Amino acid sequence: MTQSMSIAPHRRRLLCAAFLASLLVAGCGDDSRRAGPVTPEPPVSPQPPDDSELIAQGQEVFRFDTFGDETQWTDTLRMHEVIAAAVDPATALSVGLKVDAEALPAEVVAGIQDGSISLTSTDTTIALLKLDAVVGVRGTVENINGKDTLTRVGITCALCHSTVDDSFAPGIGKRLDGWPNRDLNPGAIIALSPALTAEQKAVYNSWGPGKYDPRFNFDHLNGPQVIPPAYGLAGIHSVTSTGDGEDLAYWNRYVGVTQMGGHGSFTEPRTGVSVVNGNDDLISAVLPALQAYQLSIPAPPPPDGSFDVAAAARGEALFMGVARCSTCHSGPEFTDANTRLHSPDEVASEPEPDGVPSYASRSATKMYRTAPLKGLWQHPPYFHNGTAATLEDVVLAYNTKHALGLGADEMADLVQYLKSL
Repeated sequence: MTQSMSIAPHRRRLLCAAFLASLLVAGCGDDSRRAGPVTPEPPVSPQPPDDSELIAQGQEVFRFDTFGDETQWTDTLRMHEVIAAAVDPATALSVGLKVDAEALPAEVVAGIQDGSISLTSTDTTIALLKLDAVVGVRGTVENINGKDTLTRVGITCALCHSTVDDSFAPGIGKRLDGWPNRDLNPGAIIALSPALTAEQKAVYNSWGPGKYDPRFNFDHLNGPQVIPPAYGLAGIHSVTSTGDGEDLAYWNRYVGVTQMGGHGSFTEPRTGVSVVNGNDDLISAVLPALQAYQLSIPAPPPPDGSFDVAAAARGEALFMGVARCSTCHSGPEFTDANTRLHSPDEVASEPEPDGVPSYASRSATKMYRTAPLKGLWQHPPYFHNGTAATLEDVVLAYNTKHALGLGADEMADLVQYLKSL
């Protein structure tokens, strides 16, 4: 095994950072995007189909399909050159890129374990990309003059909406599709770009880890959102925090075209967004399979011993009773999102922090859906804007805003119930 095959855990994260930086820089006025009409696809059922083949196809799309966004990352932004020239391991680790341990050959695993693989060479990143081991990043590697050379690069859905279980080492393990990668700090990396003004850098530096603003490249307002989970969405029509669109395919198209730079089109008259990338459509045909896979991903159950069972039972009674949680967090998915949305003044996450515009005001609906609660234990911070760092903060926010009158012990019991979902 040669040193050029190093998996460099630090290096993994710089690679991710460079992609994210370029994405938002390009999103603020990329000339390759032009306005144009699009015929909306028919709504896709919110229920997962009983079709294992379609789901398997969707898994491949989720993990490995770039929708042709190499046009943006390679042809326009030349990110393959940046990666080959300057993939620093320390910076890579700091922004949370993950490596799929199951994609690593035995000799790479052995090299990591015995320390014989270099963690400082840019060849390491190229070797990982050649193995398809970098979660959410696809690279084309060709042998040029006897040397593996990265010639094209793109990103996939898994970049932000997957992580790993750290079973091999921190940042290296089995994929956990649908789990939000809250280690990513795209804003801090974006601010390193020489293409940005001091004012733009200040905006990006204000975001913090695990946050991304999917509206910023259109309205230029600063209101980052926490990266959401993509699991536990079966049976839920309003899959985003503001309920835009009738199904998951709507948001997949929005992100694939307007954020990733994939080939296709997206239009939304309610927000004035209309984007066409490329002269072909590499997204529409895969949307049914992609949605089928995402809807097949269950929310993760709480780890054994992670909550107090007796306290959780008391908390459930409060949840269904005097705390009034179940008036909105109702039904088997703990949400009324299929029947109604809520005005900003109803939710505990509004008003936004000082100086931050209401995220609902930037959406198509101007409202919020009730968030489903399964797997809640797994993805702090909470609320669409991450203003609640812990479940204790969530309960306190509701107790205060809605004058519930819960005592300290009751709030503690309610937290234990939330941890059990």
